[in-house]
Amino acid sequence: MALNKARLDRFLAQYCQVNRKSVRLILAQNRVLINDVVAHDIDEVIDTFSHITLDGKVIQANCAYYIMLNKPVGVVSATRDTKHKTVLDLLEYPFKNELHIVGRLDLNTSGLLLMTNDSRWSERLTLPEKKITKRYIVTLQNKLTAEYIAAFAEGMYFAFEDITTQPAKLTIISDYKAQVELFEGRYHQVKRMFGRFRNPVIALHRCSIGNLQLDQQLAVGLSRKLTALEVNNINQ
Repeated sequence: MALNKARLDRFLAQYCQVNRKSVRLILAQNRVLINDVVAHDIDEVIDTFSHITLDGKVIQANCAYYIMLNKPVGVVSATRDTKHKTVLDLLEYPFKNELHIVGRLDLNTSGLLLMTNDSRWSERLTLPEKKITKRYIVTLQNKLTAEYIAAFAEGMYFAFEDITTQPAKLTIISDYKAQVELFEGRYHQVKRMFGRFRNPVIALHRCSIGNLQLDQQLAVGLSRKLTALEVNNINQ
């Protein structure tokens, strides 16, 4: 979902129903503020979340929303689905239909799921070159060995996509449980990597993205808005 962008002169011309010459005069009279700064440049580019006032009157004030959900197993990461309850069905915010999902979780995967209407923010979190770490707790059917650690660190070749995964960090927590840290999110990647060892994943839970940890006080199926500090520091 891309942000709607426009040149300031076109936005003001349409809003005020005037020509470009009149827009220049409006700006020269210091009548327009963008994000509390006086605007002078008719070529300035604004977007959906630019806060704009004209003669002290707010003419655009769209809010950016950032939501953390503790996703349950059995809920699909989609905005609509004919068979399963979706993550949007769990939300009660009046703006929920404006949101898109930042990094989906499989139907049977639980944990931290983010949603927003700010595409710039979501792109920063999902672009592979940004190398934002995703951490998962994995419960397995069979015992783990040190062999897994080296295999994950080397990366694995997936013939179907003809790609080799980026190095991943596996930390053994107990005989049947591990923490996995990834920089990417290939299709069913964690399950497929353990599949190389013929070791079925019993449970998969995402506990963090970048510096953002799943709120331990947030019950399964519930959500909350992120704080400004969480939004800004997640990929620091």
